Amino acid sequence: MTVHTPPPAGDPLHDAPVPQHVGLLAIDFGIRRRIRVNGELTDGSADTLTILADQAFGNCPSYIQQRDLSVSRAPGHGADAGYPRDTSDAGSLRQDHMELIRNADTFFLGTTHPTRGADASHKGGRPGFVRVEDGEIWWPDYAGNNMFNSLGNIAVDPAAALLFIDFTTGRTLQLSGEARVEWLDPSADEGGTGRRVRFTPRWIRSGEIPLHGDLLSYSPYNPAVTTPRAA
Repeated sequence: MTVHTPPPAGDPLHDAPVPQHVGLLAIDFGIRRRIRVNGELTDGSADTLTILADQAFGNCPSYIQQRDLSVSRAPGHGADAGYPRDTSDAGSLRQDHMELIRNADTFFLGTTHPTRGADASHKGGRPGFVRVEDGEIWWPDYAGNNMFNSLGNIAVDPAAALLFIDFTTGRTLQLSGEARVEWLDPSADEGGTGRRVRFTPRWIRSGEIPLHGDLLSYSPYNPAVTTPRAA
């Protein structure tokens, strides 16, 4: 598979070394369709990324919010603007980071396995389903396709990465750190699986991409957020 939009200068994945395991997620928010592709990055030139696919599979539309998205081409926005713009690094969560996370209805989770490779997945829910607590981030694990790719990877390798996007402004938040699965009473969180994922950030970068759009509707599968947001 060839991707003709490599990460631009300033993106943490710009000039990613080759070869290495990668996980890709192709998602169409308009029709709530997503496909995951895992494999090996075999070439990373200035114009393309080439991936030798080892796994490719679709997931159900659950928890995908329907959106109408577009790429901004206004002055200062676009491929020539050097996105992500205004990037800044931080070692701990700032107030604006926490607000973006707590208001999010969507984020993306990257995990890895020492022998099976990398994986990227989509997580969605009602705003407030992701919590910030004492400098850590946690979310309930909603019932999905019972593949447990992410949870299986976390069980053997805690290294993980999160990506949050404010689809209204194009603001982004990328976090790398460690994740762990917590088991508890199924009635403790919405979703009823008795599983949470808790994430400790070690590296944080905020930025901006030229992606903007409108929320058309929330997924009908989203559980109501019943537990309070942590301060």
